[in-house]
Amino acid sequence: MSTKPQLPERPLRATGRPSALDGLLVIDFTRVVAGPACTQTLADFGARVIKIENPDGGDDTRAYEHAEIGGESAAYLSLNRNKRGIALDLGVREARQIVLDLIRKADVVVENFSSGVMKKFGLDYEAVAPLNPRLIYCSISAYGRTGPFASRPGFDPITQAESGFMSLNGFADGPAVRTGPPIVDMATGMSACNAILLALLARDRLGRGQHVEVALFDVAMGMTGFFGMAYLINGENPGRFGNSPSGSPTVGVYDASDGPLYMACANDRLFRRLVVEVLNRPDLIADPRFATRKARSENKELLRAAIAEVFASDTLENWMAKMKLANIPVGYLRTVEEGFNAPEARERDRLSRIRHPTAQWVPNIEPPINMSVTAAVDPVAAPLLGEHTEQVLRDILGYDEDRIAEFAKKGAFGSGRLSRPV
Repeated sequence: MSTKPQLPERPLRATGRPSALDGLLVIDFTRVVAGPACTQTLADFGARVIKIENPDGGDDTRAYEHAEIGGESAAYLSLNRNKRGIALDLGVREARQIVLDLIRKADVVVENFSSGVMKKFGLDYEAVAPLNPRLIYCSISAYGRTGPFASRPGFDPITQAESGFMSLNGFADGPAVRTGPPIVDMATGMSACNAILLALLARDRLGRGQHVEVALFDVAMGMTGFFGMAYLINGENPGRFGNSPSGSPTVGVYDASDGPLYMACANDRLFRRLVVEVLNRPDLIADPRFATRKARSENKELLRAAIAEVFASDTLENWMAKMKLANIPVGYLRTVEEGFNAPEARERDRLSRIRHPTAQWVPNIEPPINMSVTAAVDPVAAPLLGEHTEQVLRDILGYDEDRIAEFAKKGAFGSGRLSRPV
């Protein structure tokens, strides 16, 4: 039976503590994963992020089926914290007028529509830059906004496959395997966030904004890392190596008598400590087949078999204690359930619960960035579809009730609907 961790209520920040991006206004046209991951980081550290969604269903992740609470999906909740949500039908001229009014006041626009969508609505960078020369406009796509592949649709696993990244994942005797979580999407979101922050720093120096682009394919190719660089140097196509990287024969998964562990013992110093202090096999040092890293790589399967035989002779906890005493890098091979209930997660305050208008409470995974002065803001759950429409138009754009009602009458908010209650 699954055991969910007990989630504490998130403690509030100290009153008056500054945030890193206080005062920054971000207009967020993104959906699914890469774009929302980018804008959530900006929101977590104090930016006012206005998430614009189609009133007919909103962000695709609202319908994802991993799990749901209070009518909201796990995927959507995990990627849209600390944003204010408004619902606008961009096919309606009055809705586009609202967007242009927001862009005039904005510091940043982020979009990850298919190629040509923003231009169709008159909201592409070339159209809006004259309205706001200091604007940072970030476009996220699969293959870039220019060139022969700009119109190609693409998603995380497609770019994992086409870039060569996927060919590195899996075991040598099996097929290429995509990562479980959408790692290229998440890394693209991080890269887009970095690009926006770089452009903001440049704006302070140059006095003007710019258009920045991040493409999933480019990120996936970059994530081949030193394997890609090695291919460019020696022309040898790298293969799959499962849990034990090429050149690190003792790195990988081993089974104790009652469970698995993952060990990262990658150099001569660590290898000596492992076989002498932990495994009590000093003969492995003297054996010329294993005396050097190169020799160990050439005789990898023999060495792994010898180590595996020793590990199988005792319990997981005994091995973990011995390896920690010898300062060998080692970890439990945990499931998500085990990882989220682990002492590392608890002691580092990685999990909490935050209030939600329809679910009362929803789980929260803390941002993985810690700052001593400008810490993350107090988390607010991802907005309901159109939850803040009236509030944003009133507070940011200064629209009065009559003007908001007129926009609603024209269908700017979709099907005569204004917003959900604030």
